[in-house]
Amino acid sequence: MCKESSLYDKVVLVVDDEPDVLETVSEMLEMCVVHKAGDFDTARHCLLTNQYDIVILDIMGVNGFELLRHAVARGFLTVMLTAHAVTTEALKKSITLGAASFLPKEFMGDLKEVLEDILRGEGKRFWWHKSIDLAGAHFVKNAGSDWKQKDAAFREFEEALRKKEIRISSAKE
Repeated sequence: MCKESSLYDKVVLVVDDEPDVLETVSEMLEMCVVHKAGDFDTARHCLLTNQYDIVILDIMGVNGFELLRHAVARGFLTVMLTAHAVTTEALKKSITLGAASFLPKEFMGDLKEVLEDILRGEGKRFWWHKSIDLAGAHFVKNAGSDWKQKDAAFREFEEALRKKEIRISSAKE
């Protein structure tokens, strides 16, 4: 275990319907206290009865957007980790609902670094940094190289980030 990591002793909930993903993320975050849930009901119960520093949600298979609503309502920093919902619409919905970041599962190896960056970000959303750099190829392929400029919601969100008007809350605030 590495005490230098900002993740050391953080309490994390990981929600995914794939047991191998739950195990992989748990191993990657060995410096954390990791709770795992493989379905919506278990995850919702965890969100309602525990305090989390970070929540990591799959989108498909566990009704991740509804769980995101619950997590954000409780003030938990929440990251969307998805394999099949890497679309601009899923990204926009994640932004709208208050997620801290969005990461395709193919970049799961970068999860620890992304989470550390979020924690160091002092409550700023991490959208237009590493997670979007990693997901960008998908968005360019599916929506074109000007995908951010095509949608007013992305343009407004990016401008608010530039002006540092957008912050994410945490359970500690």
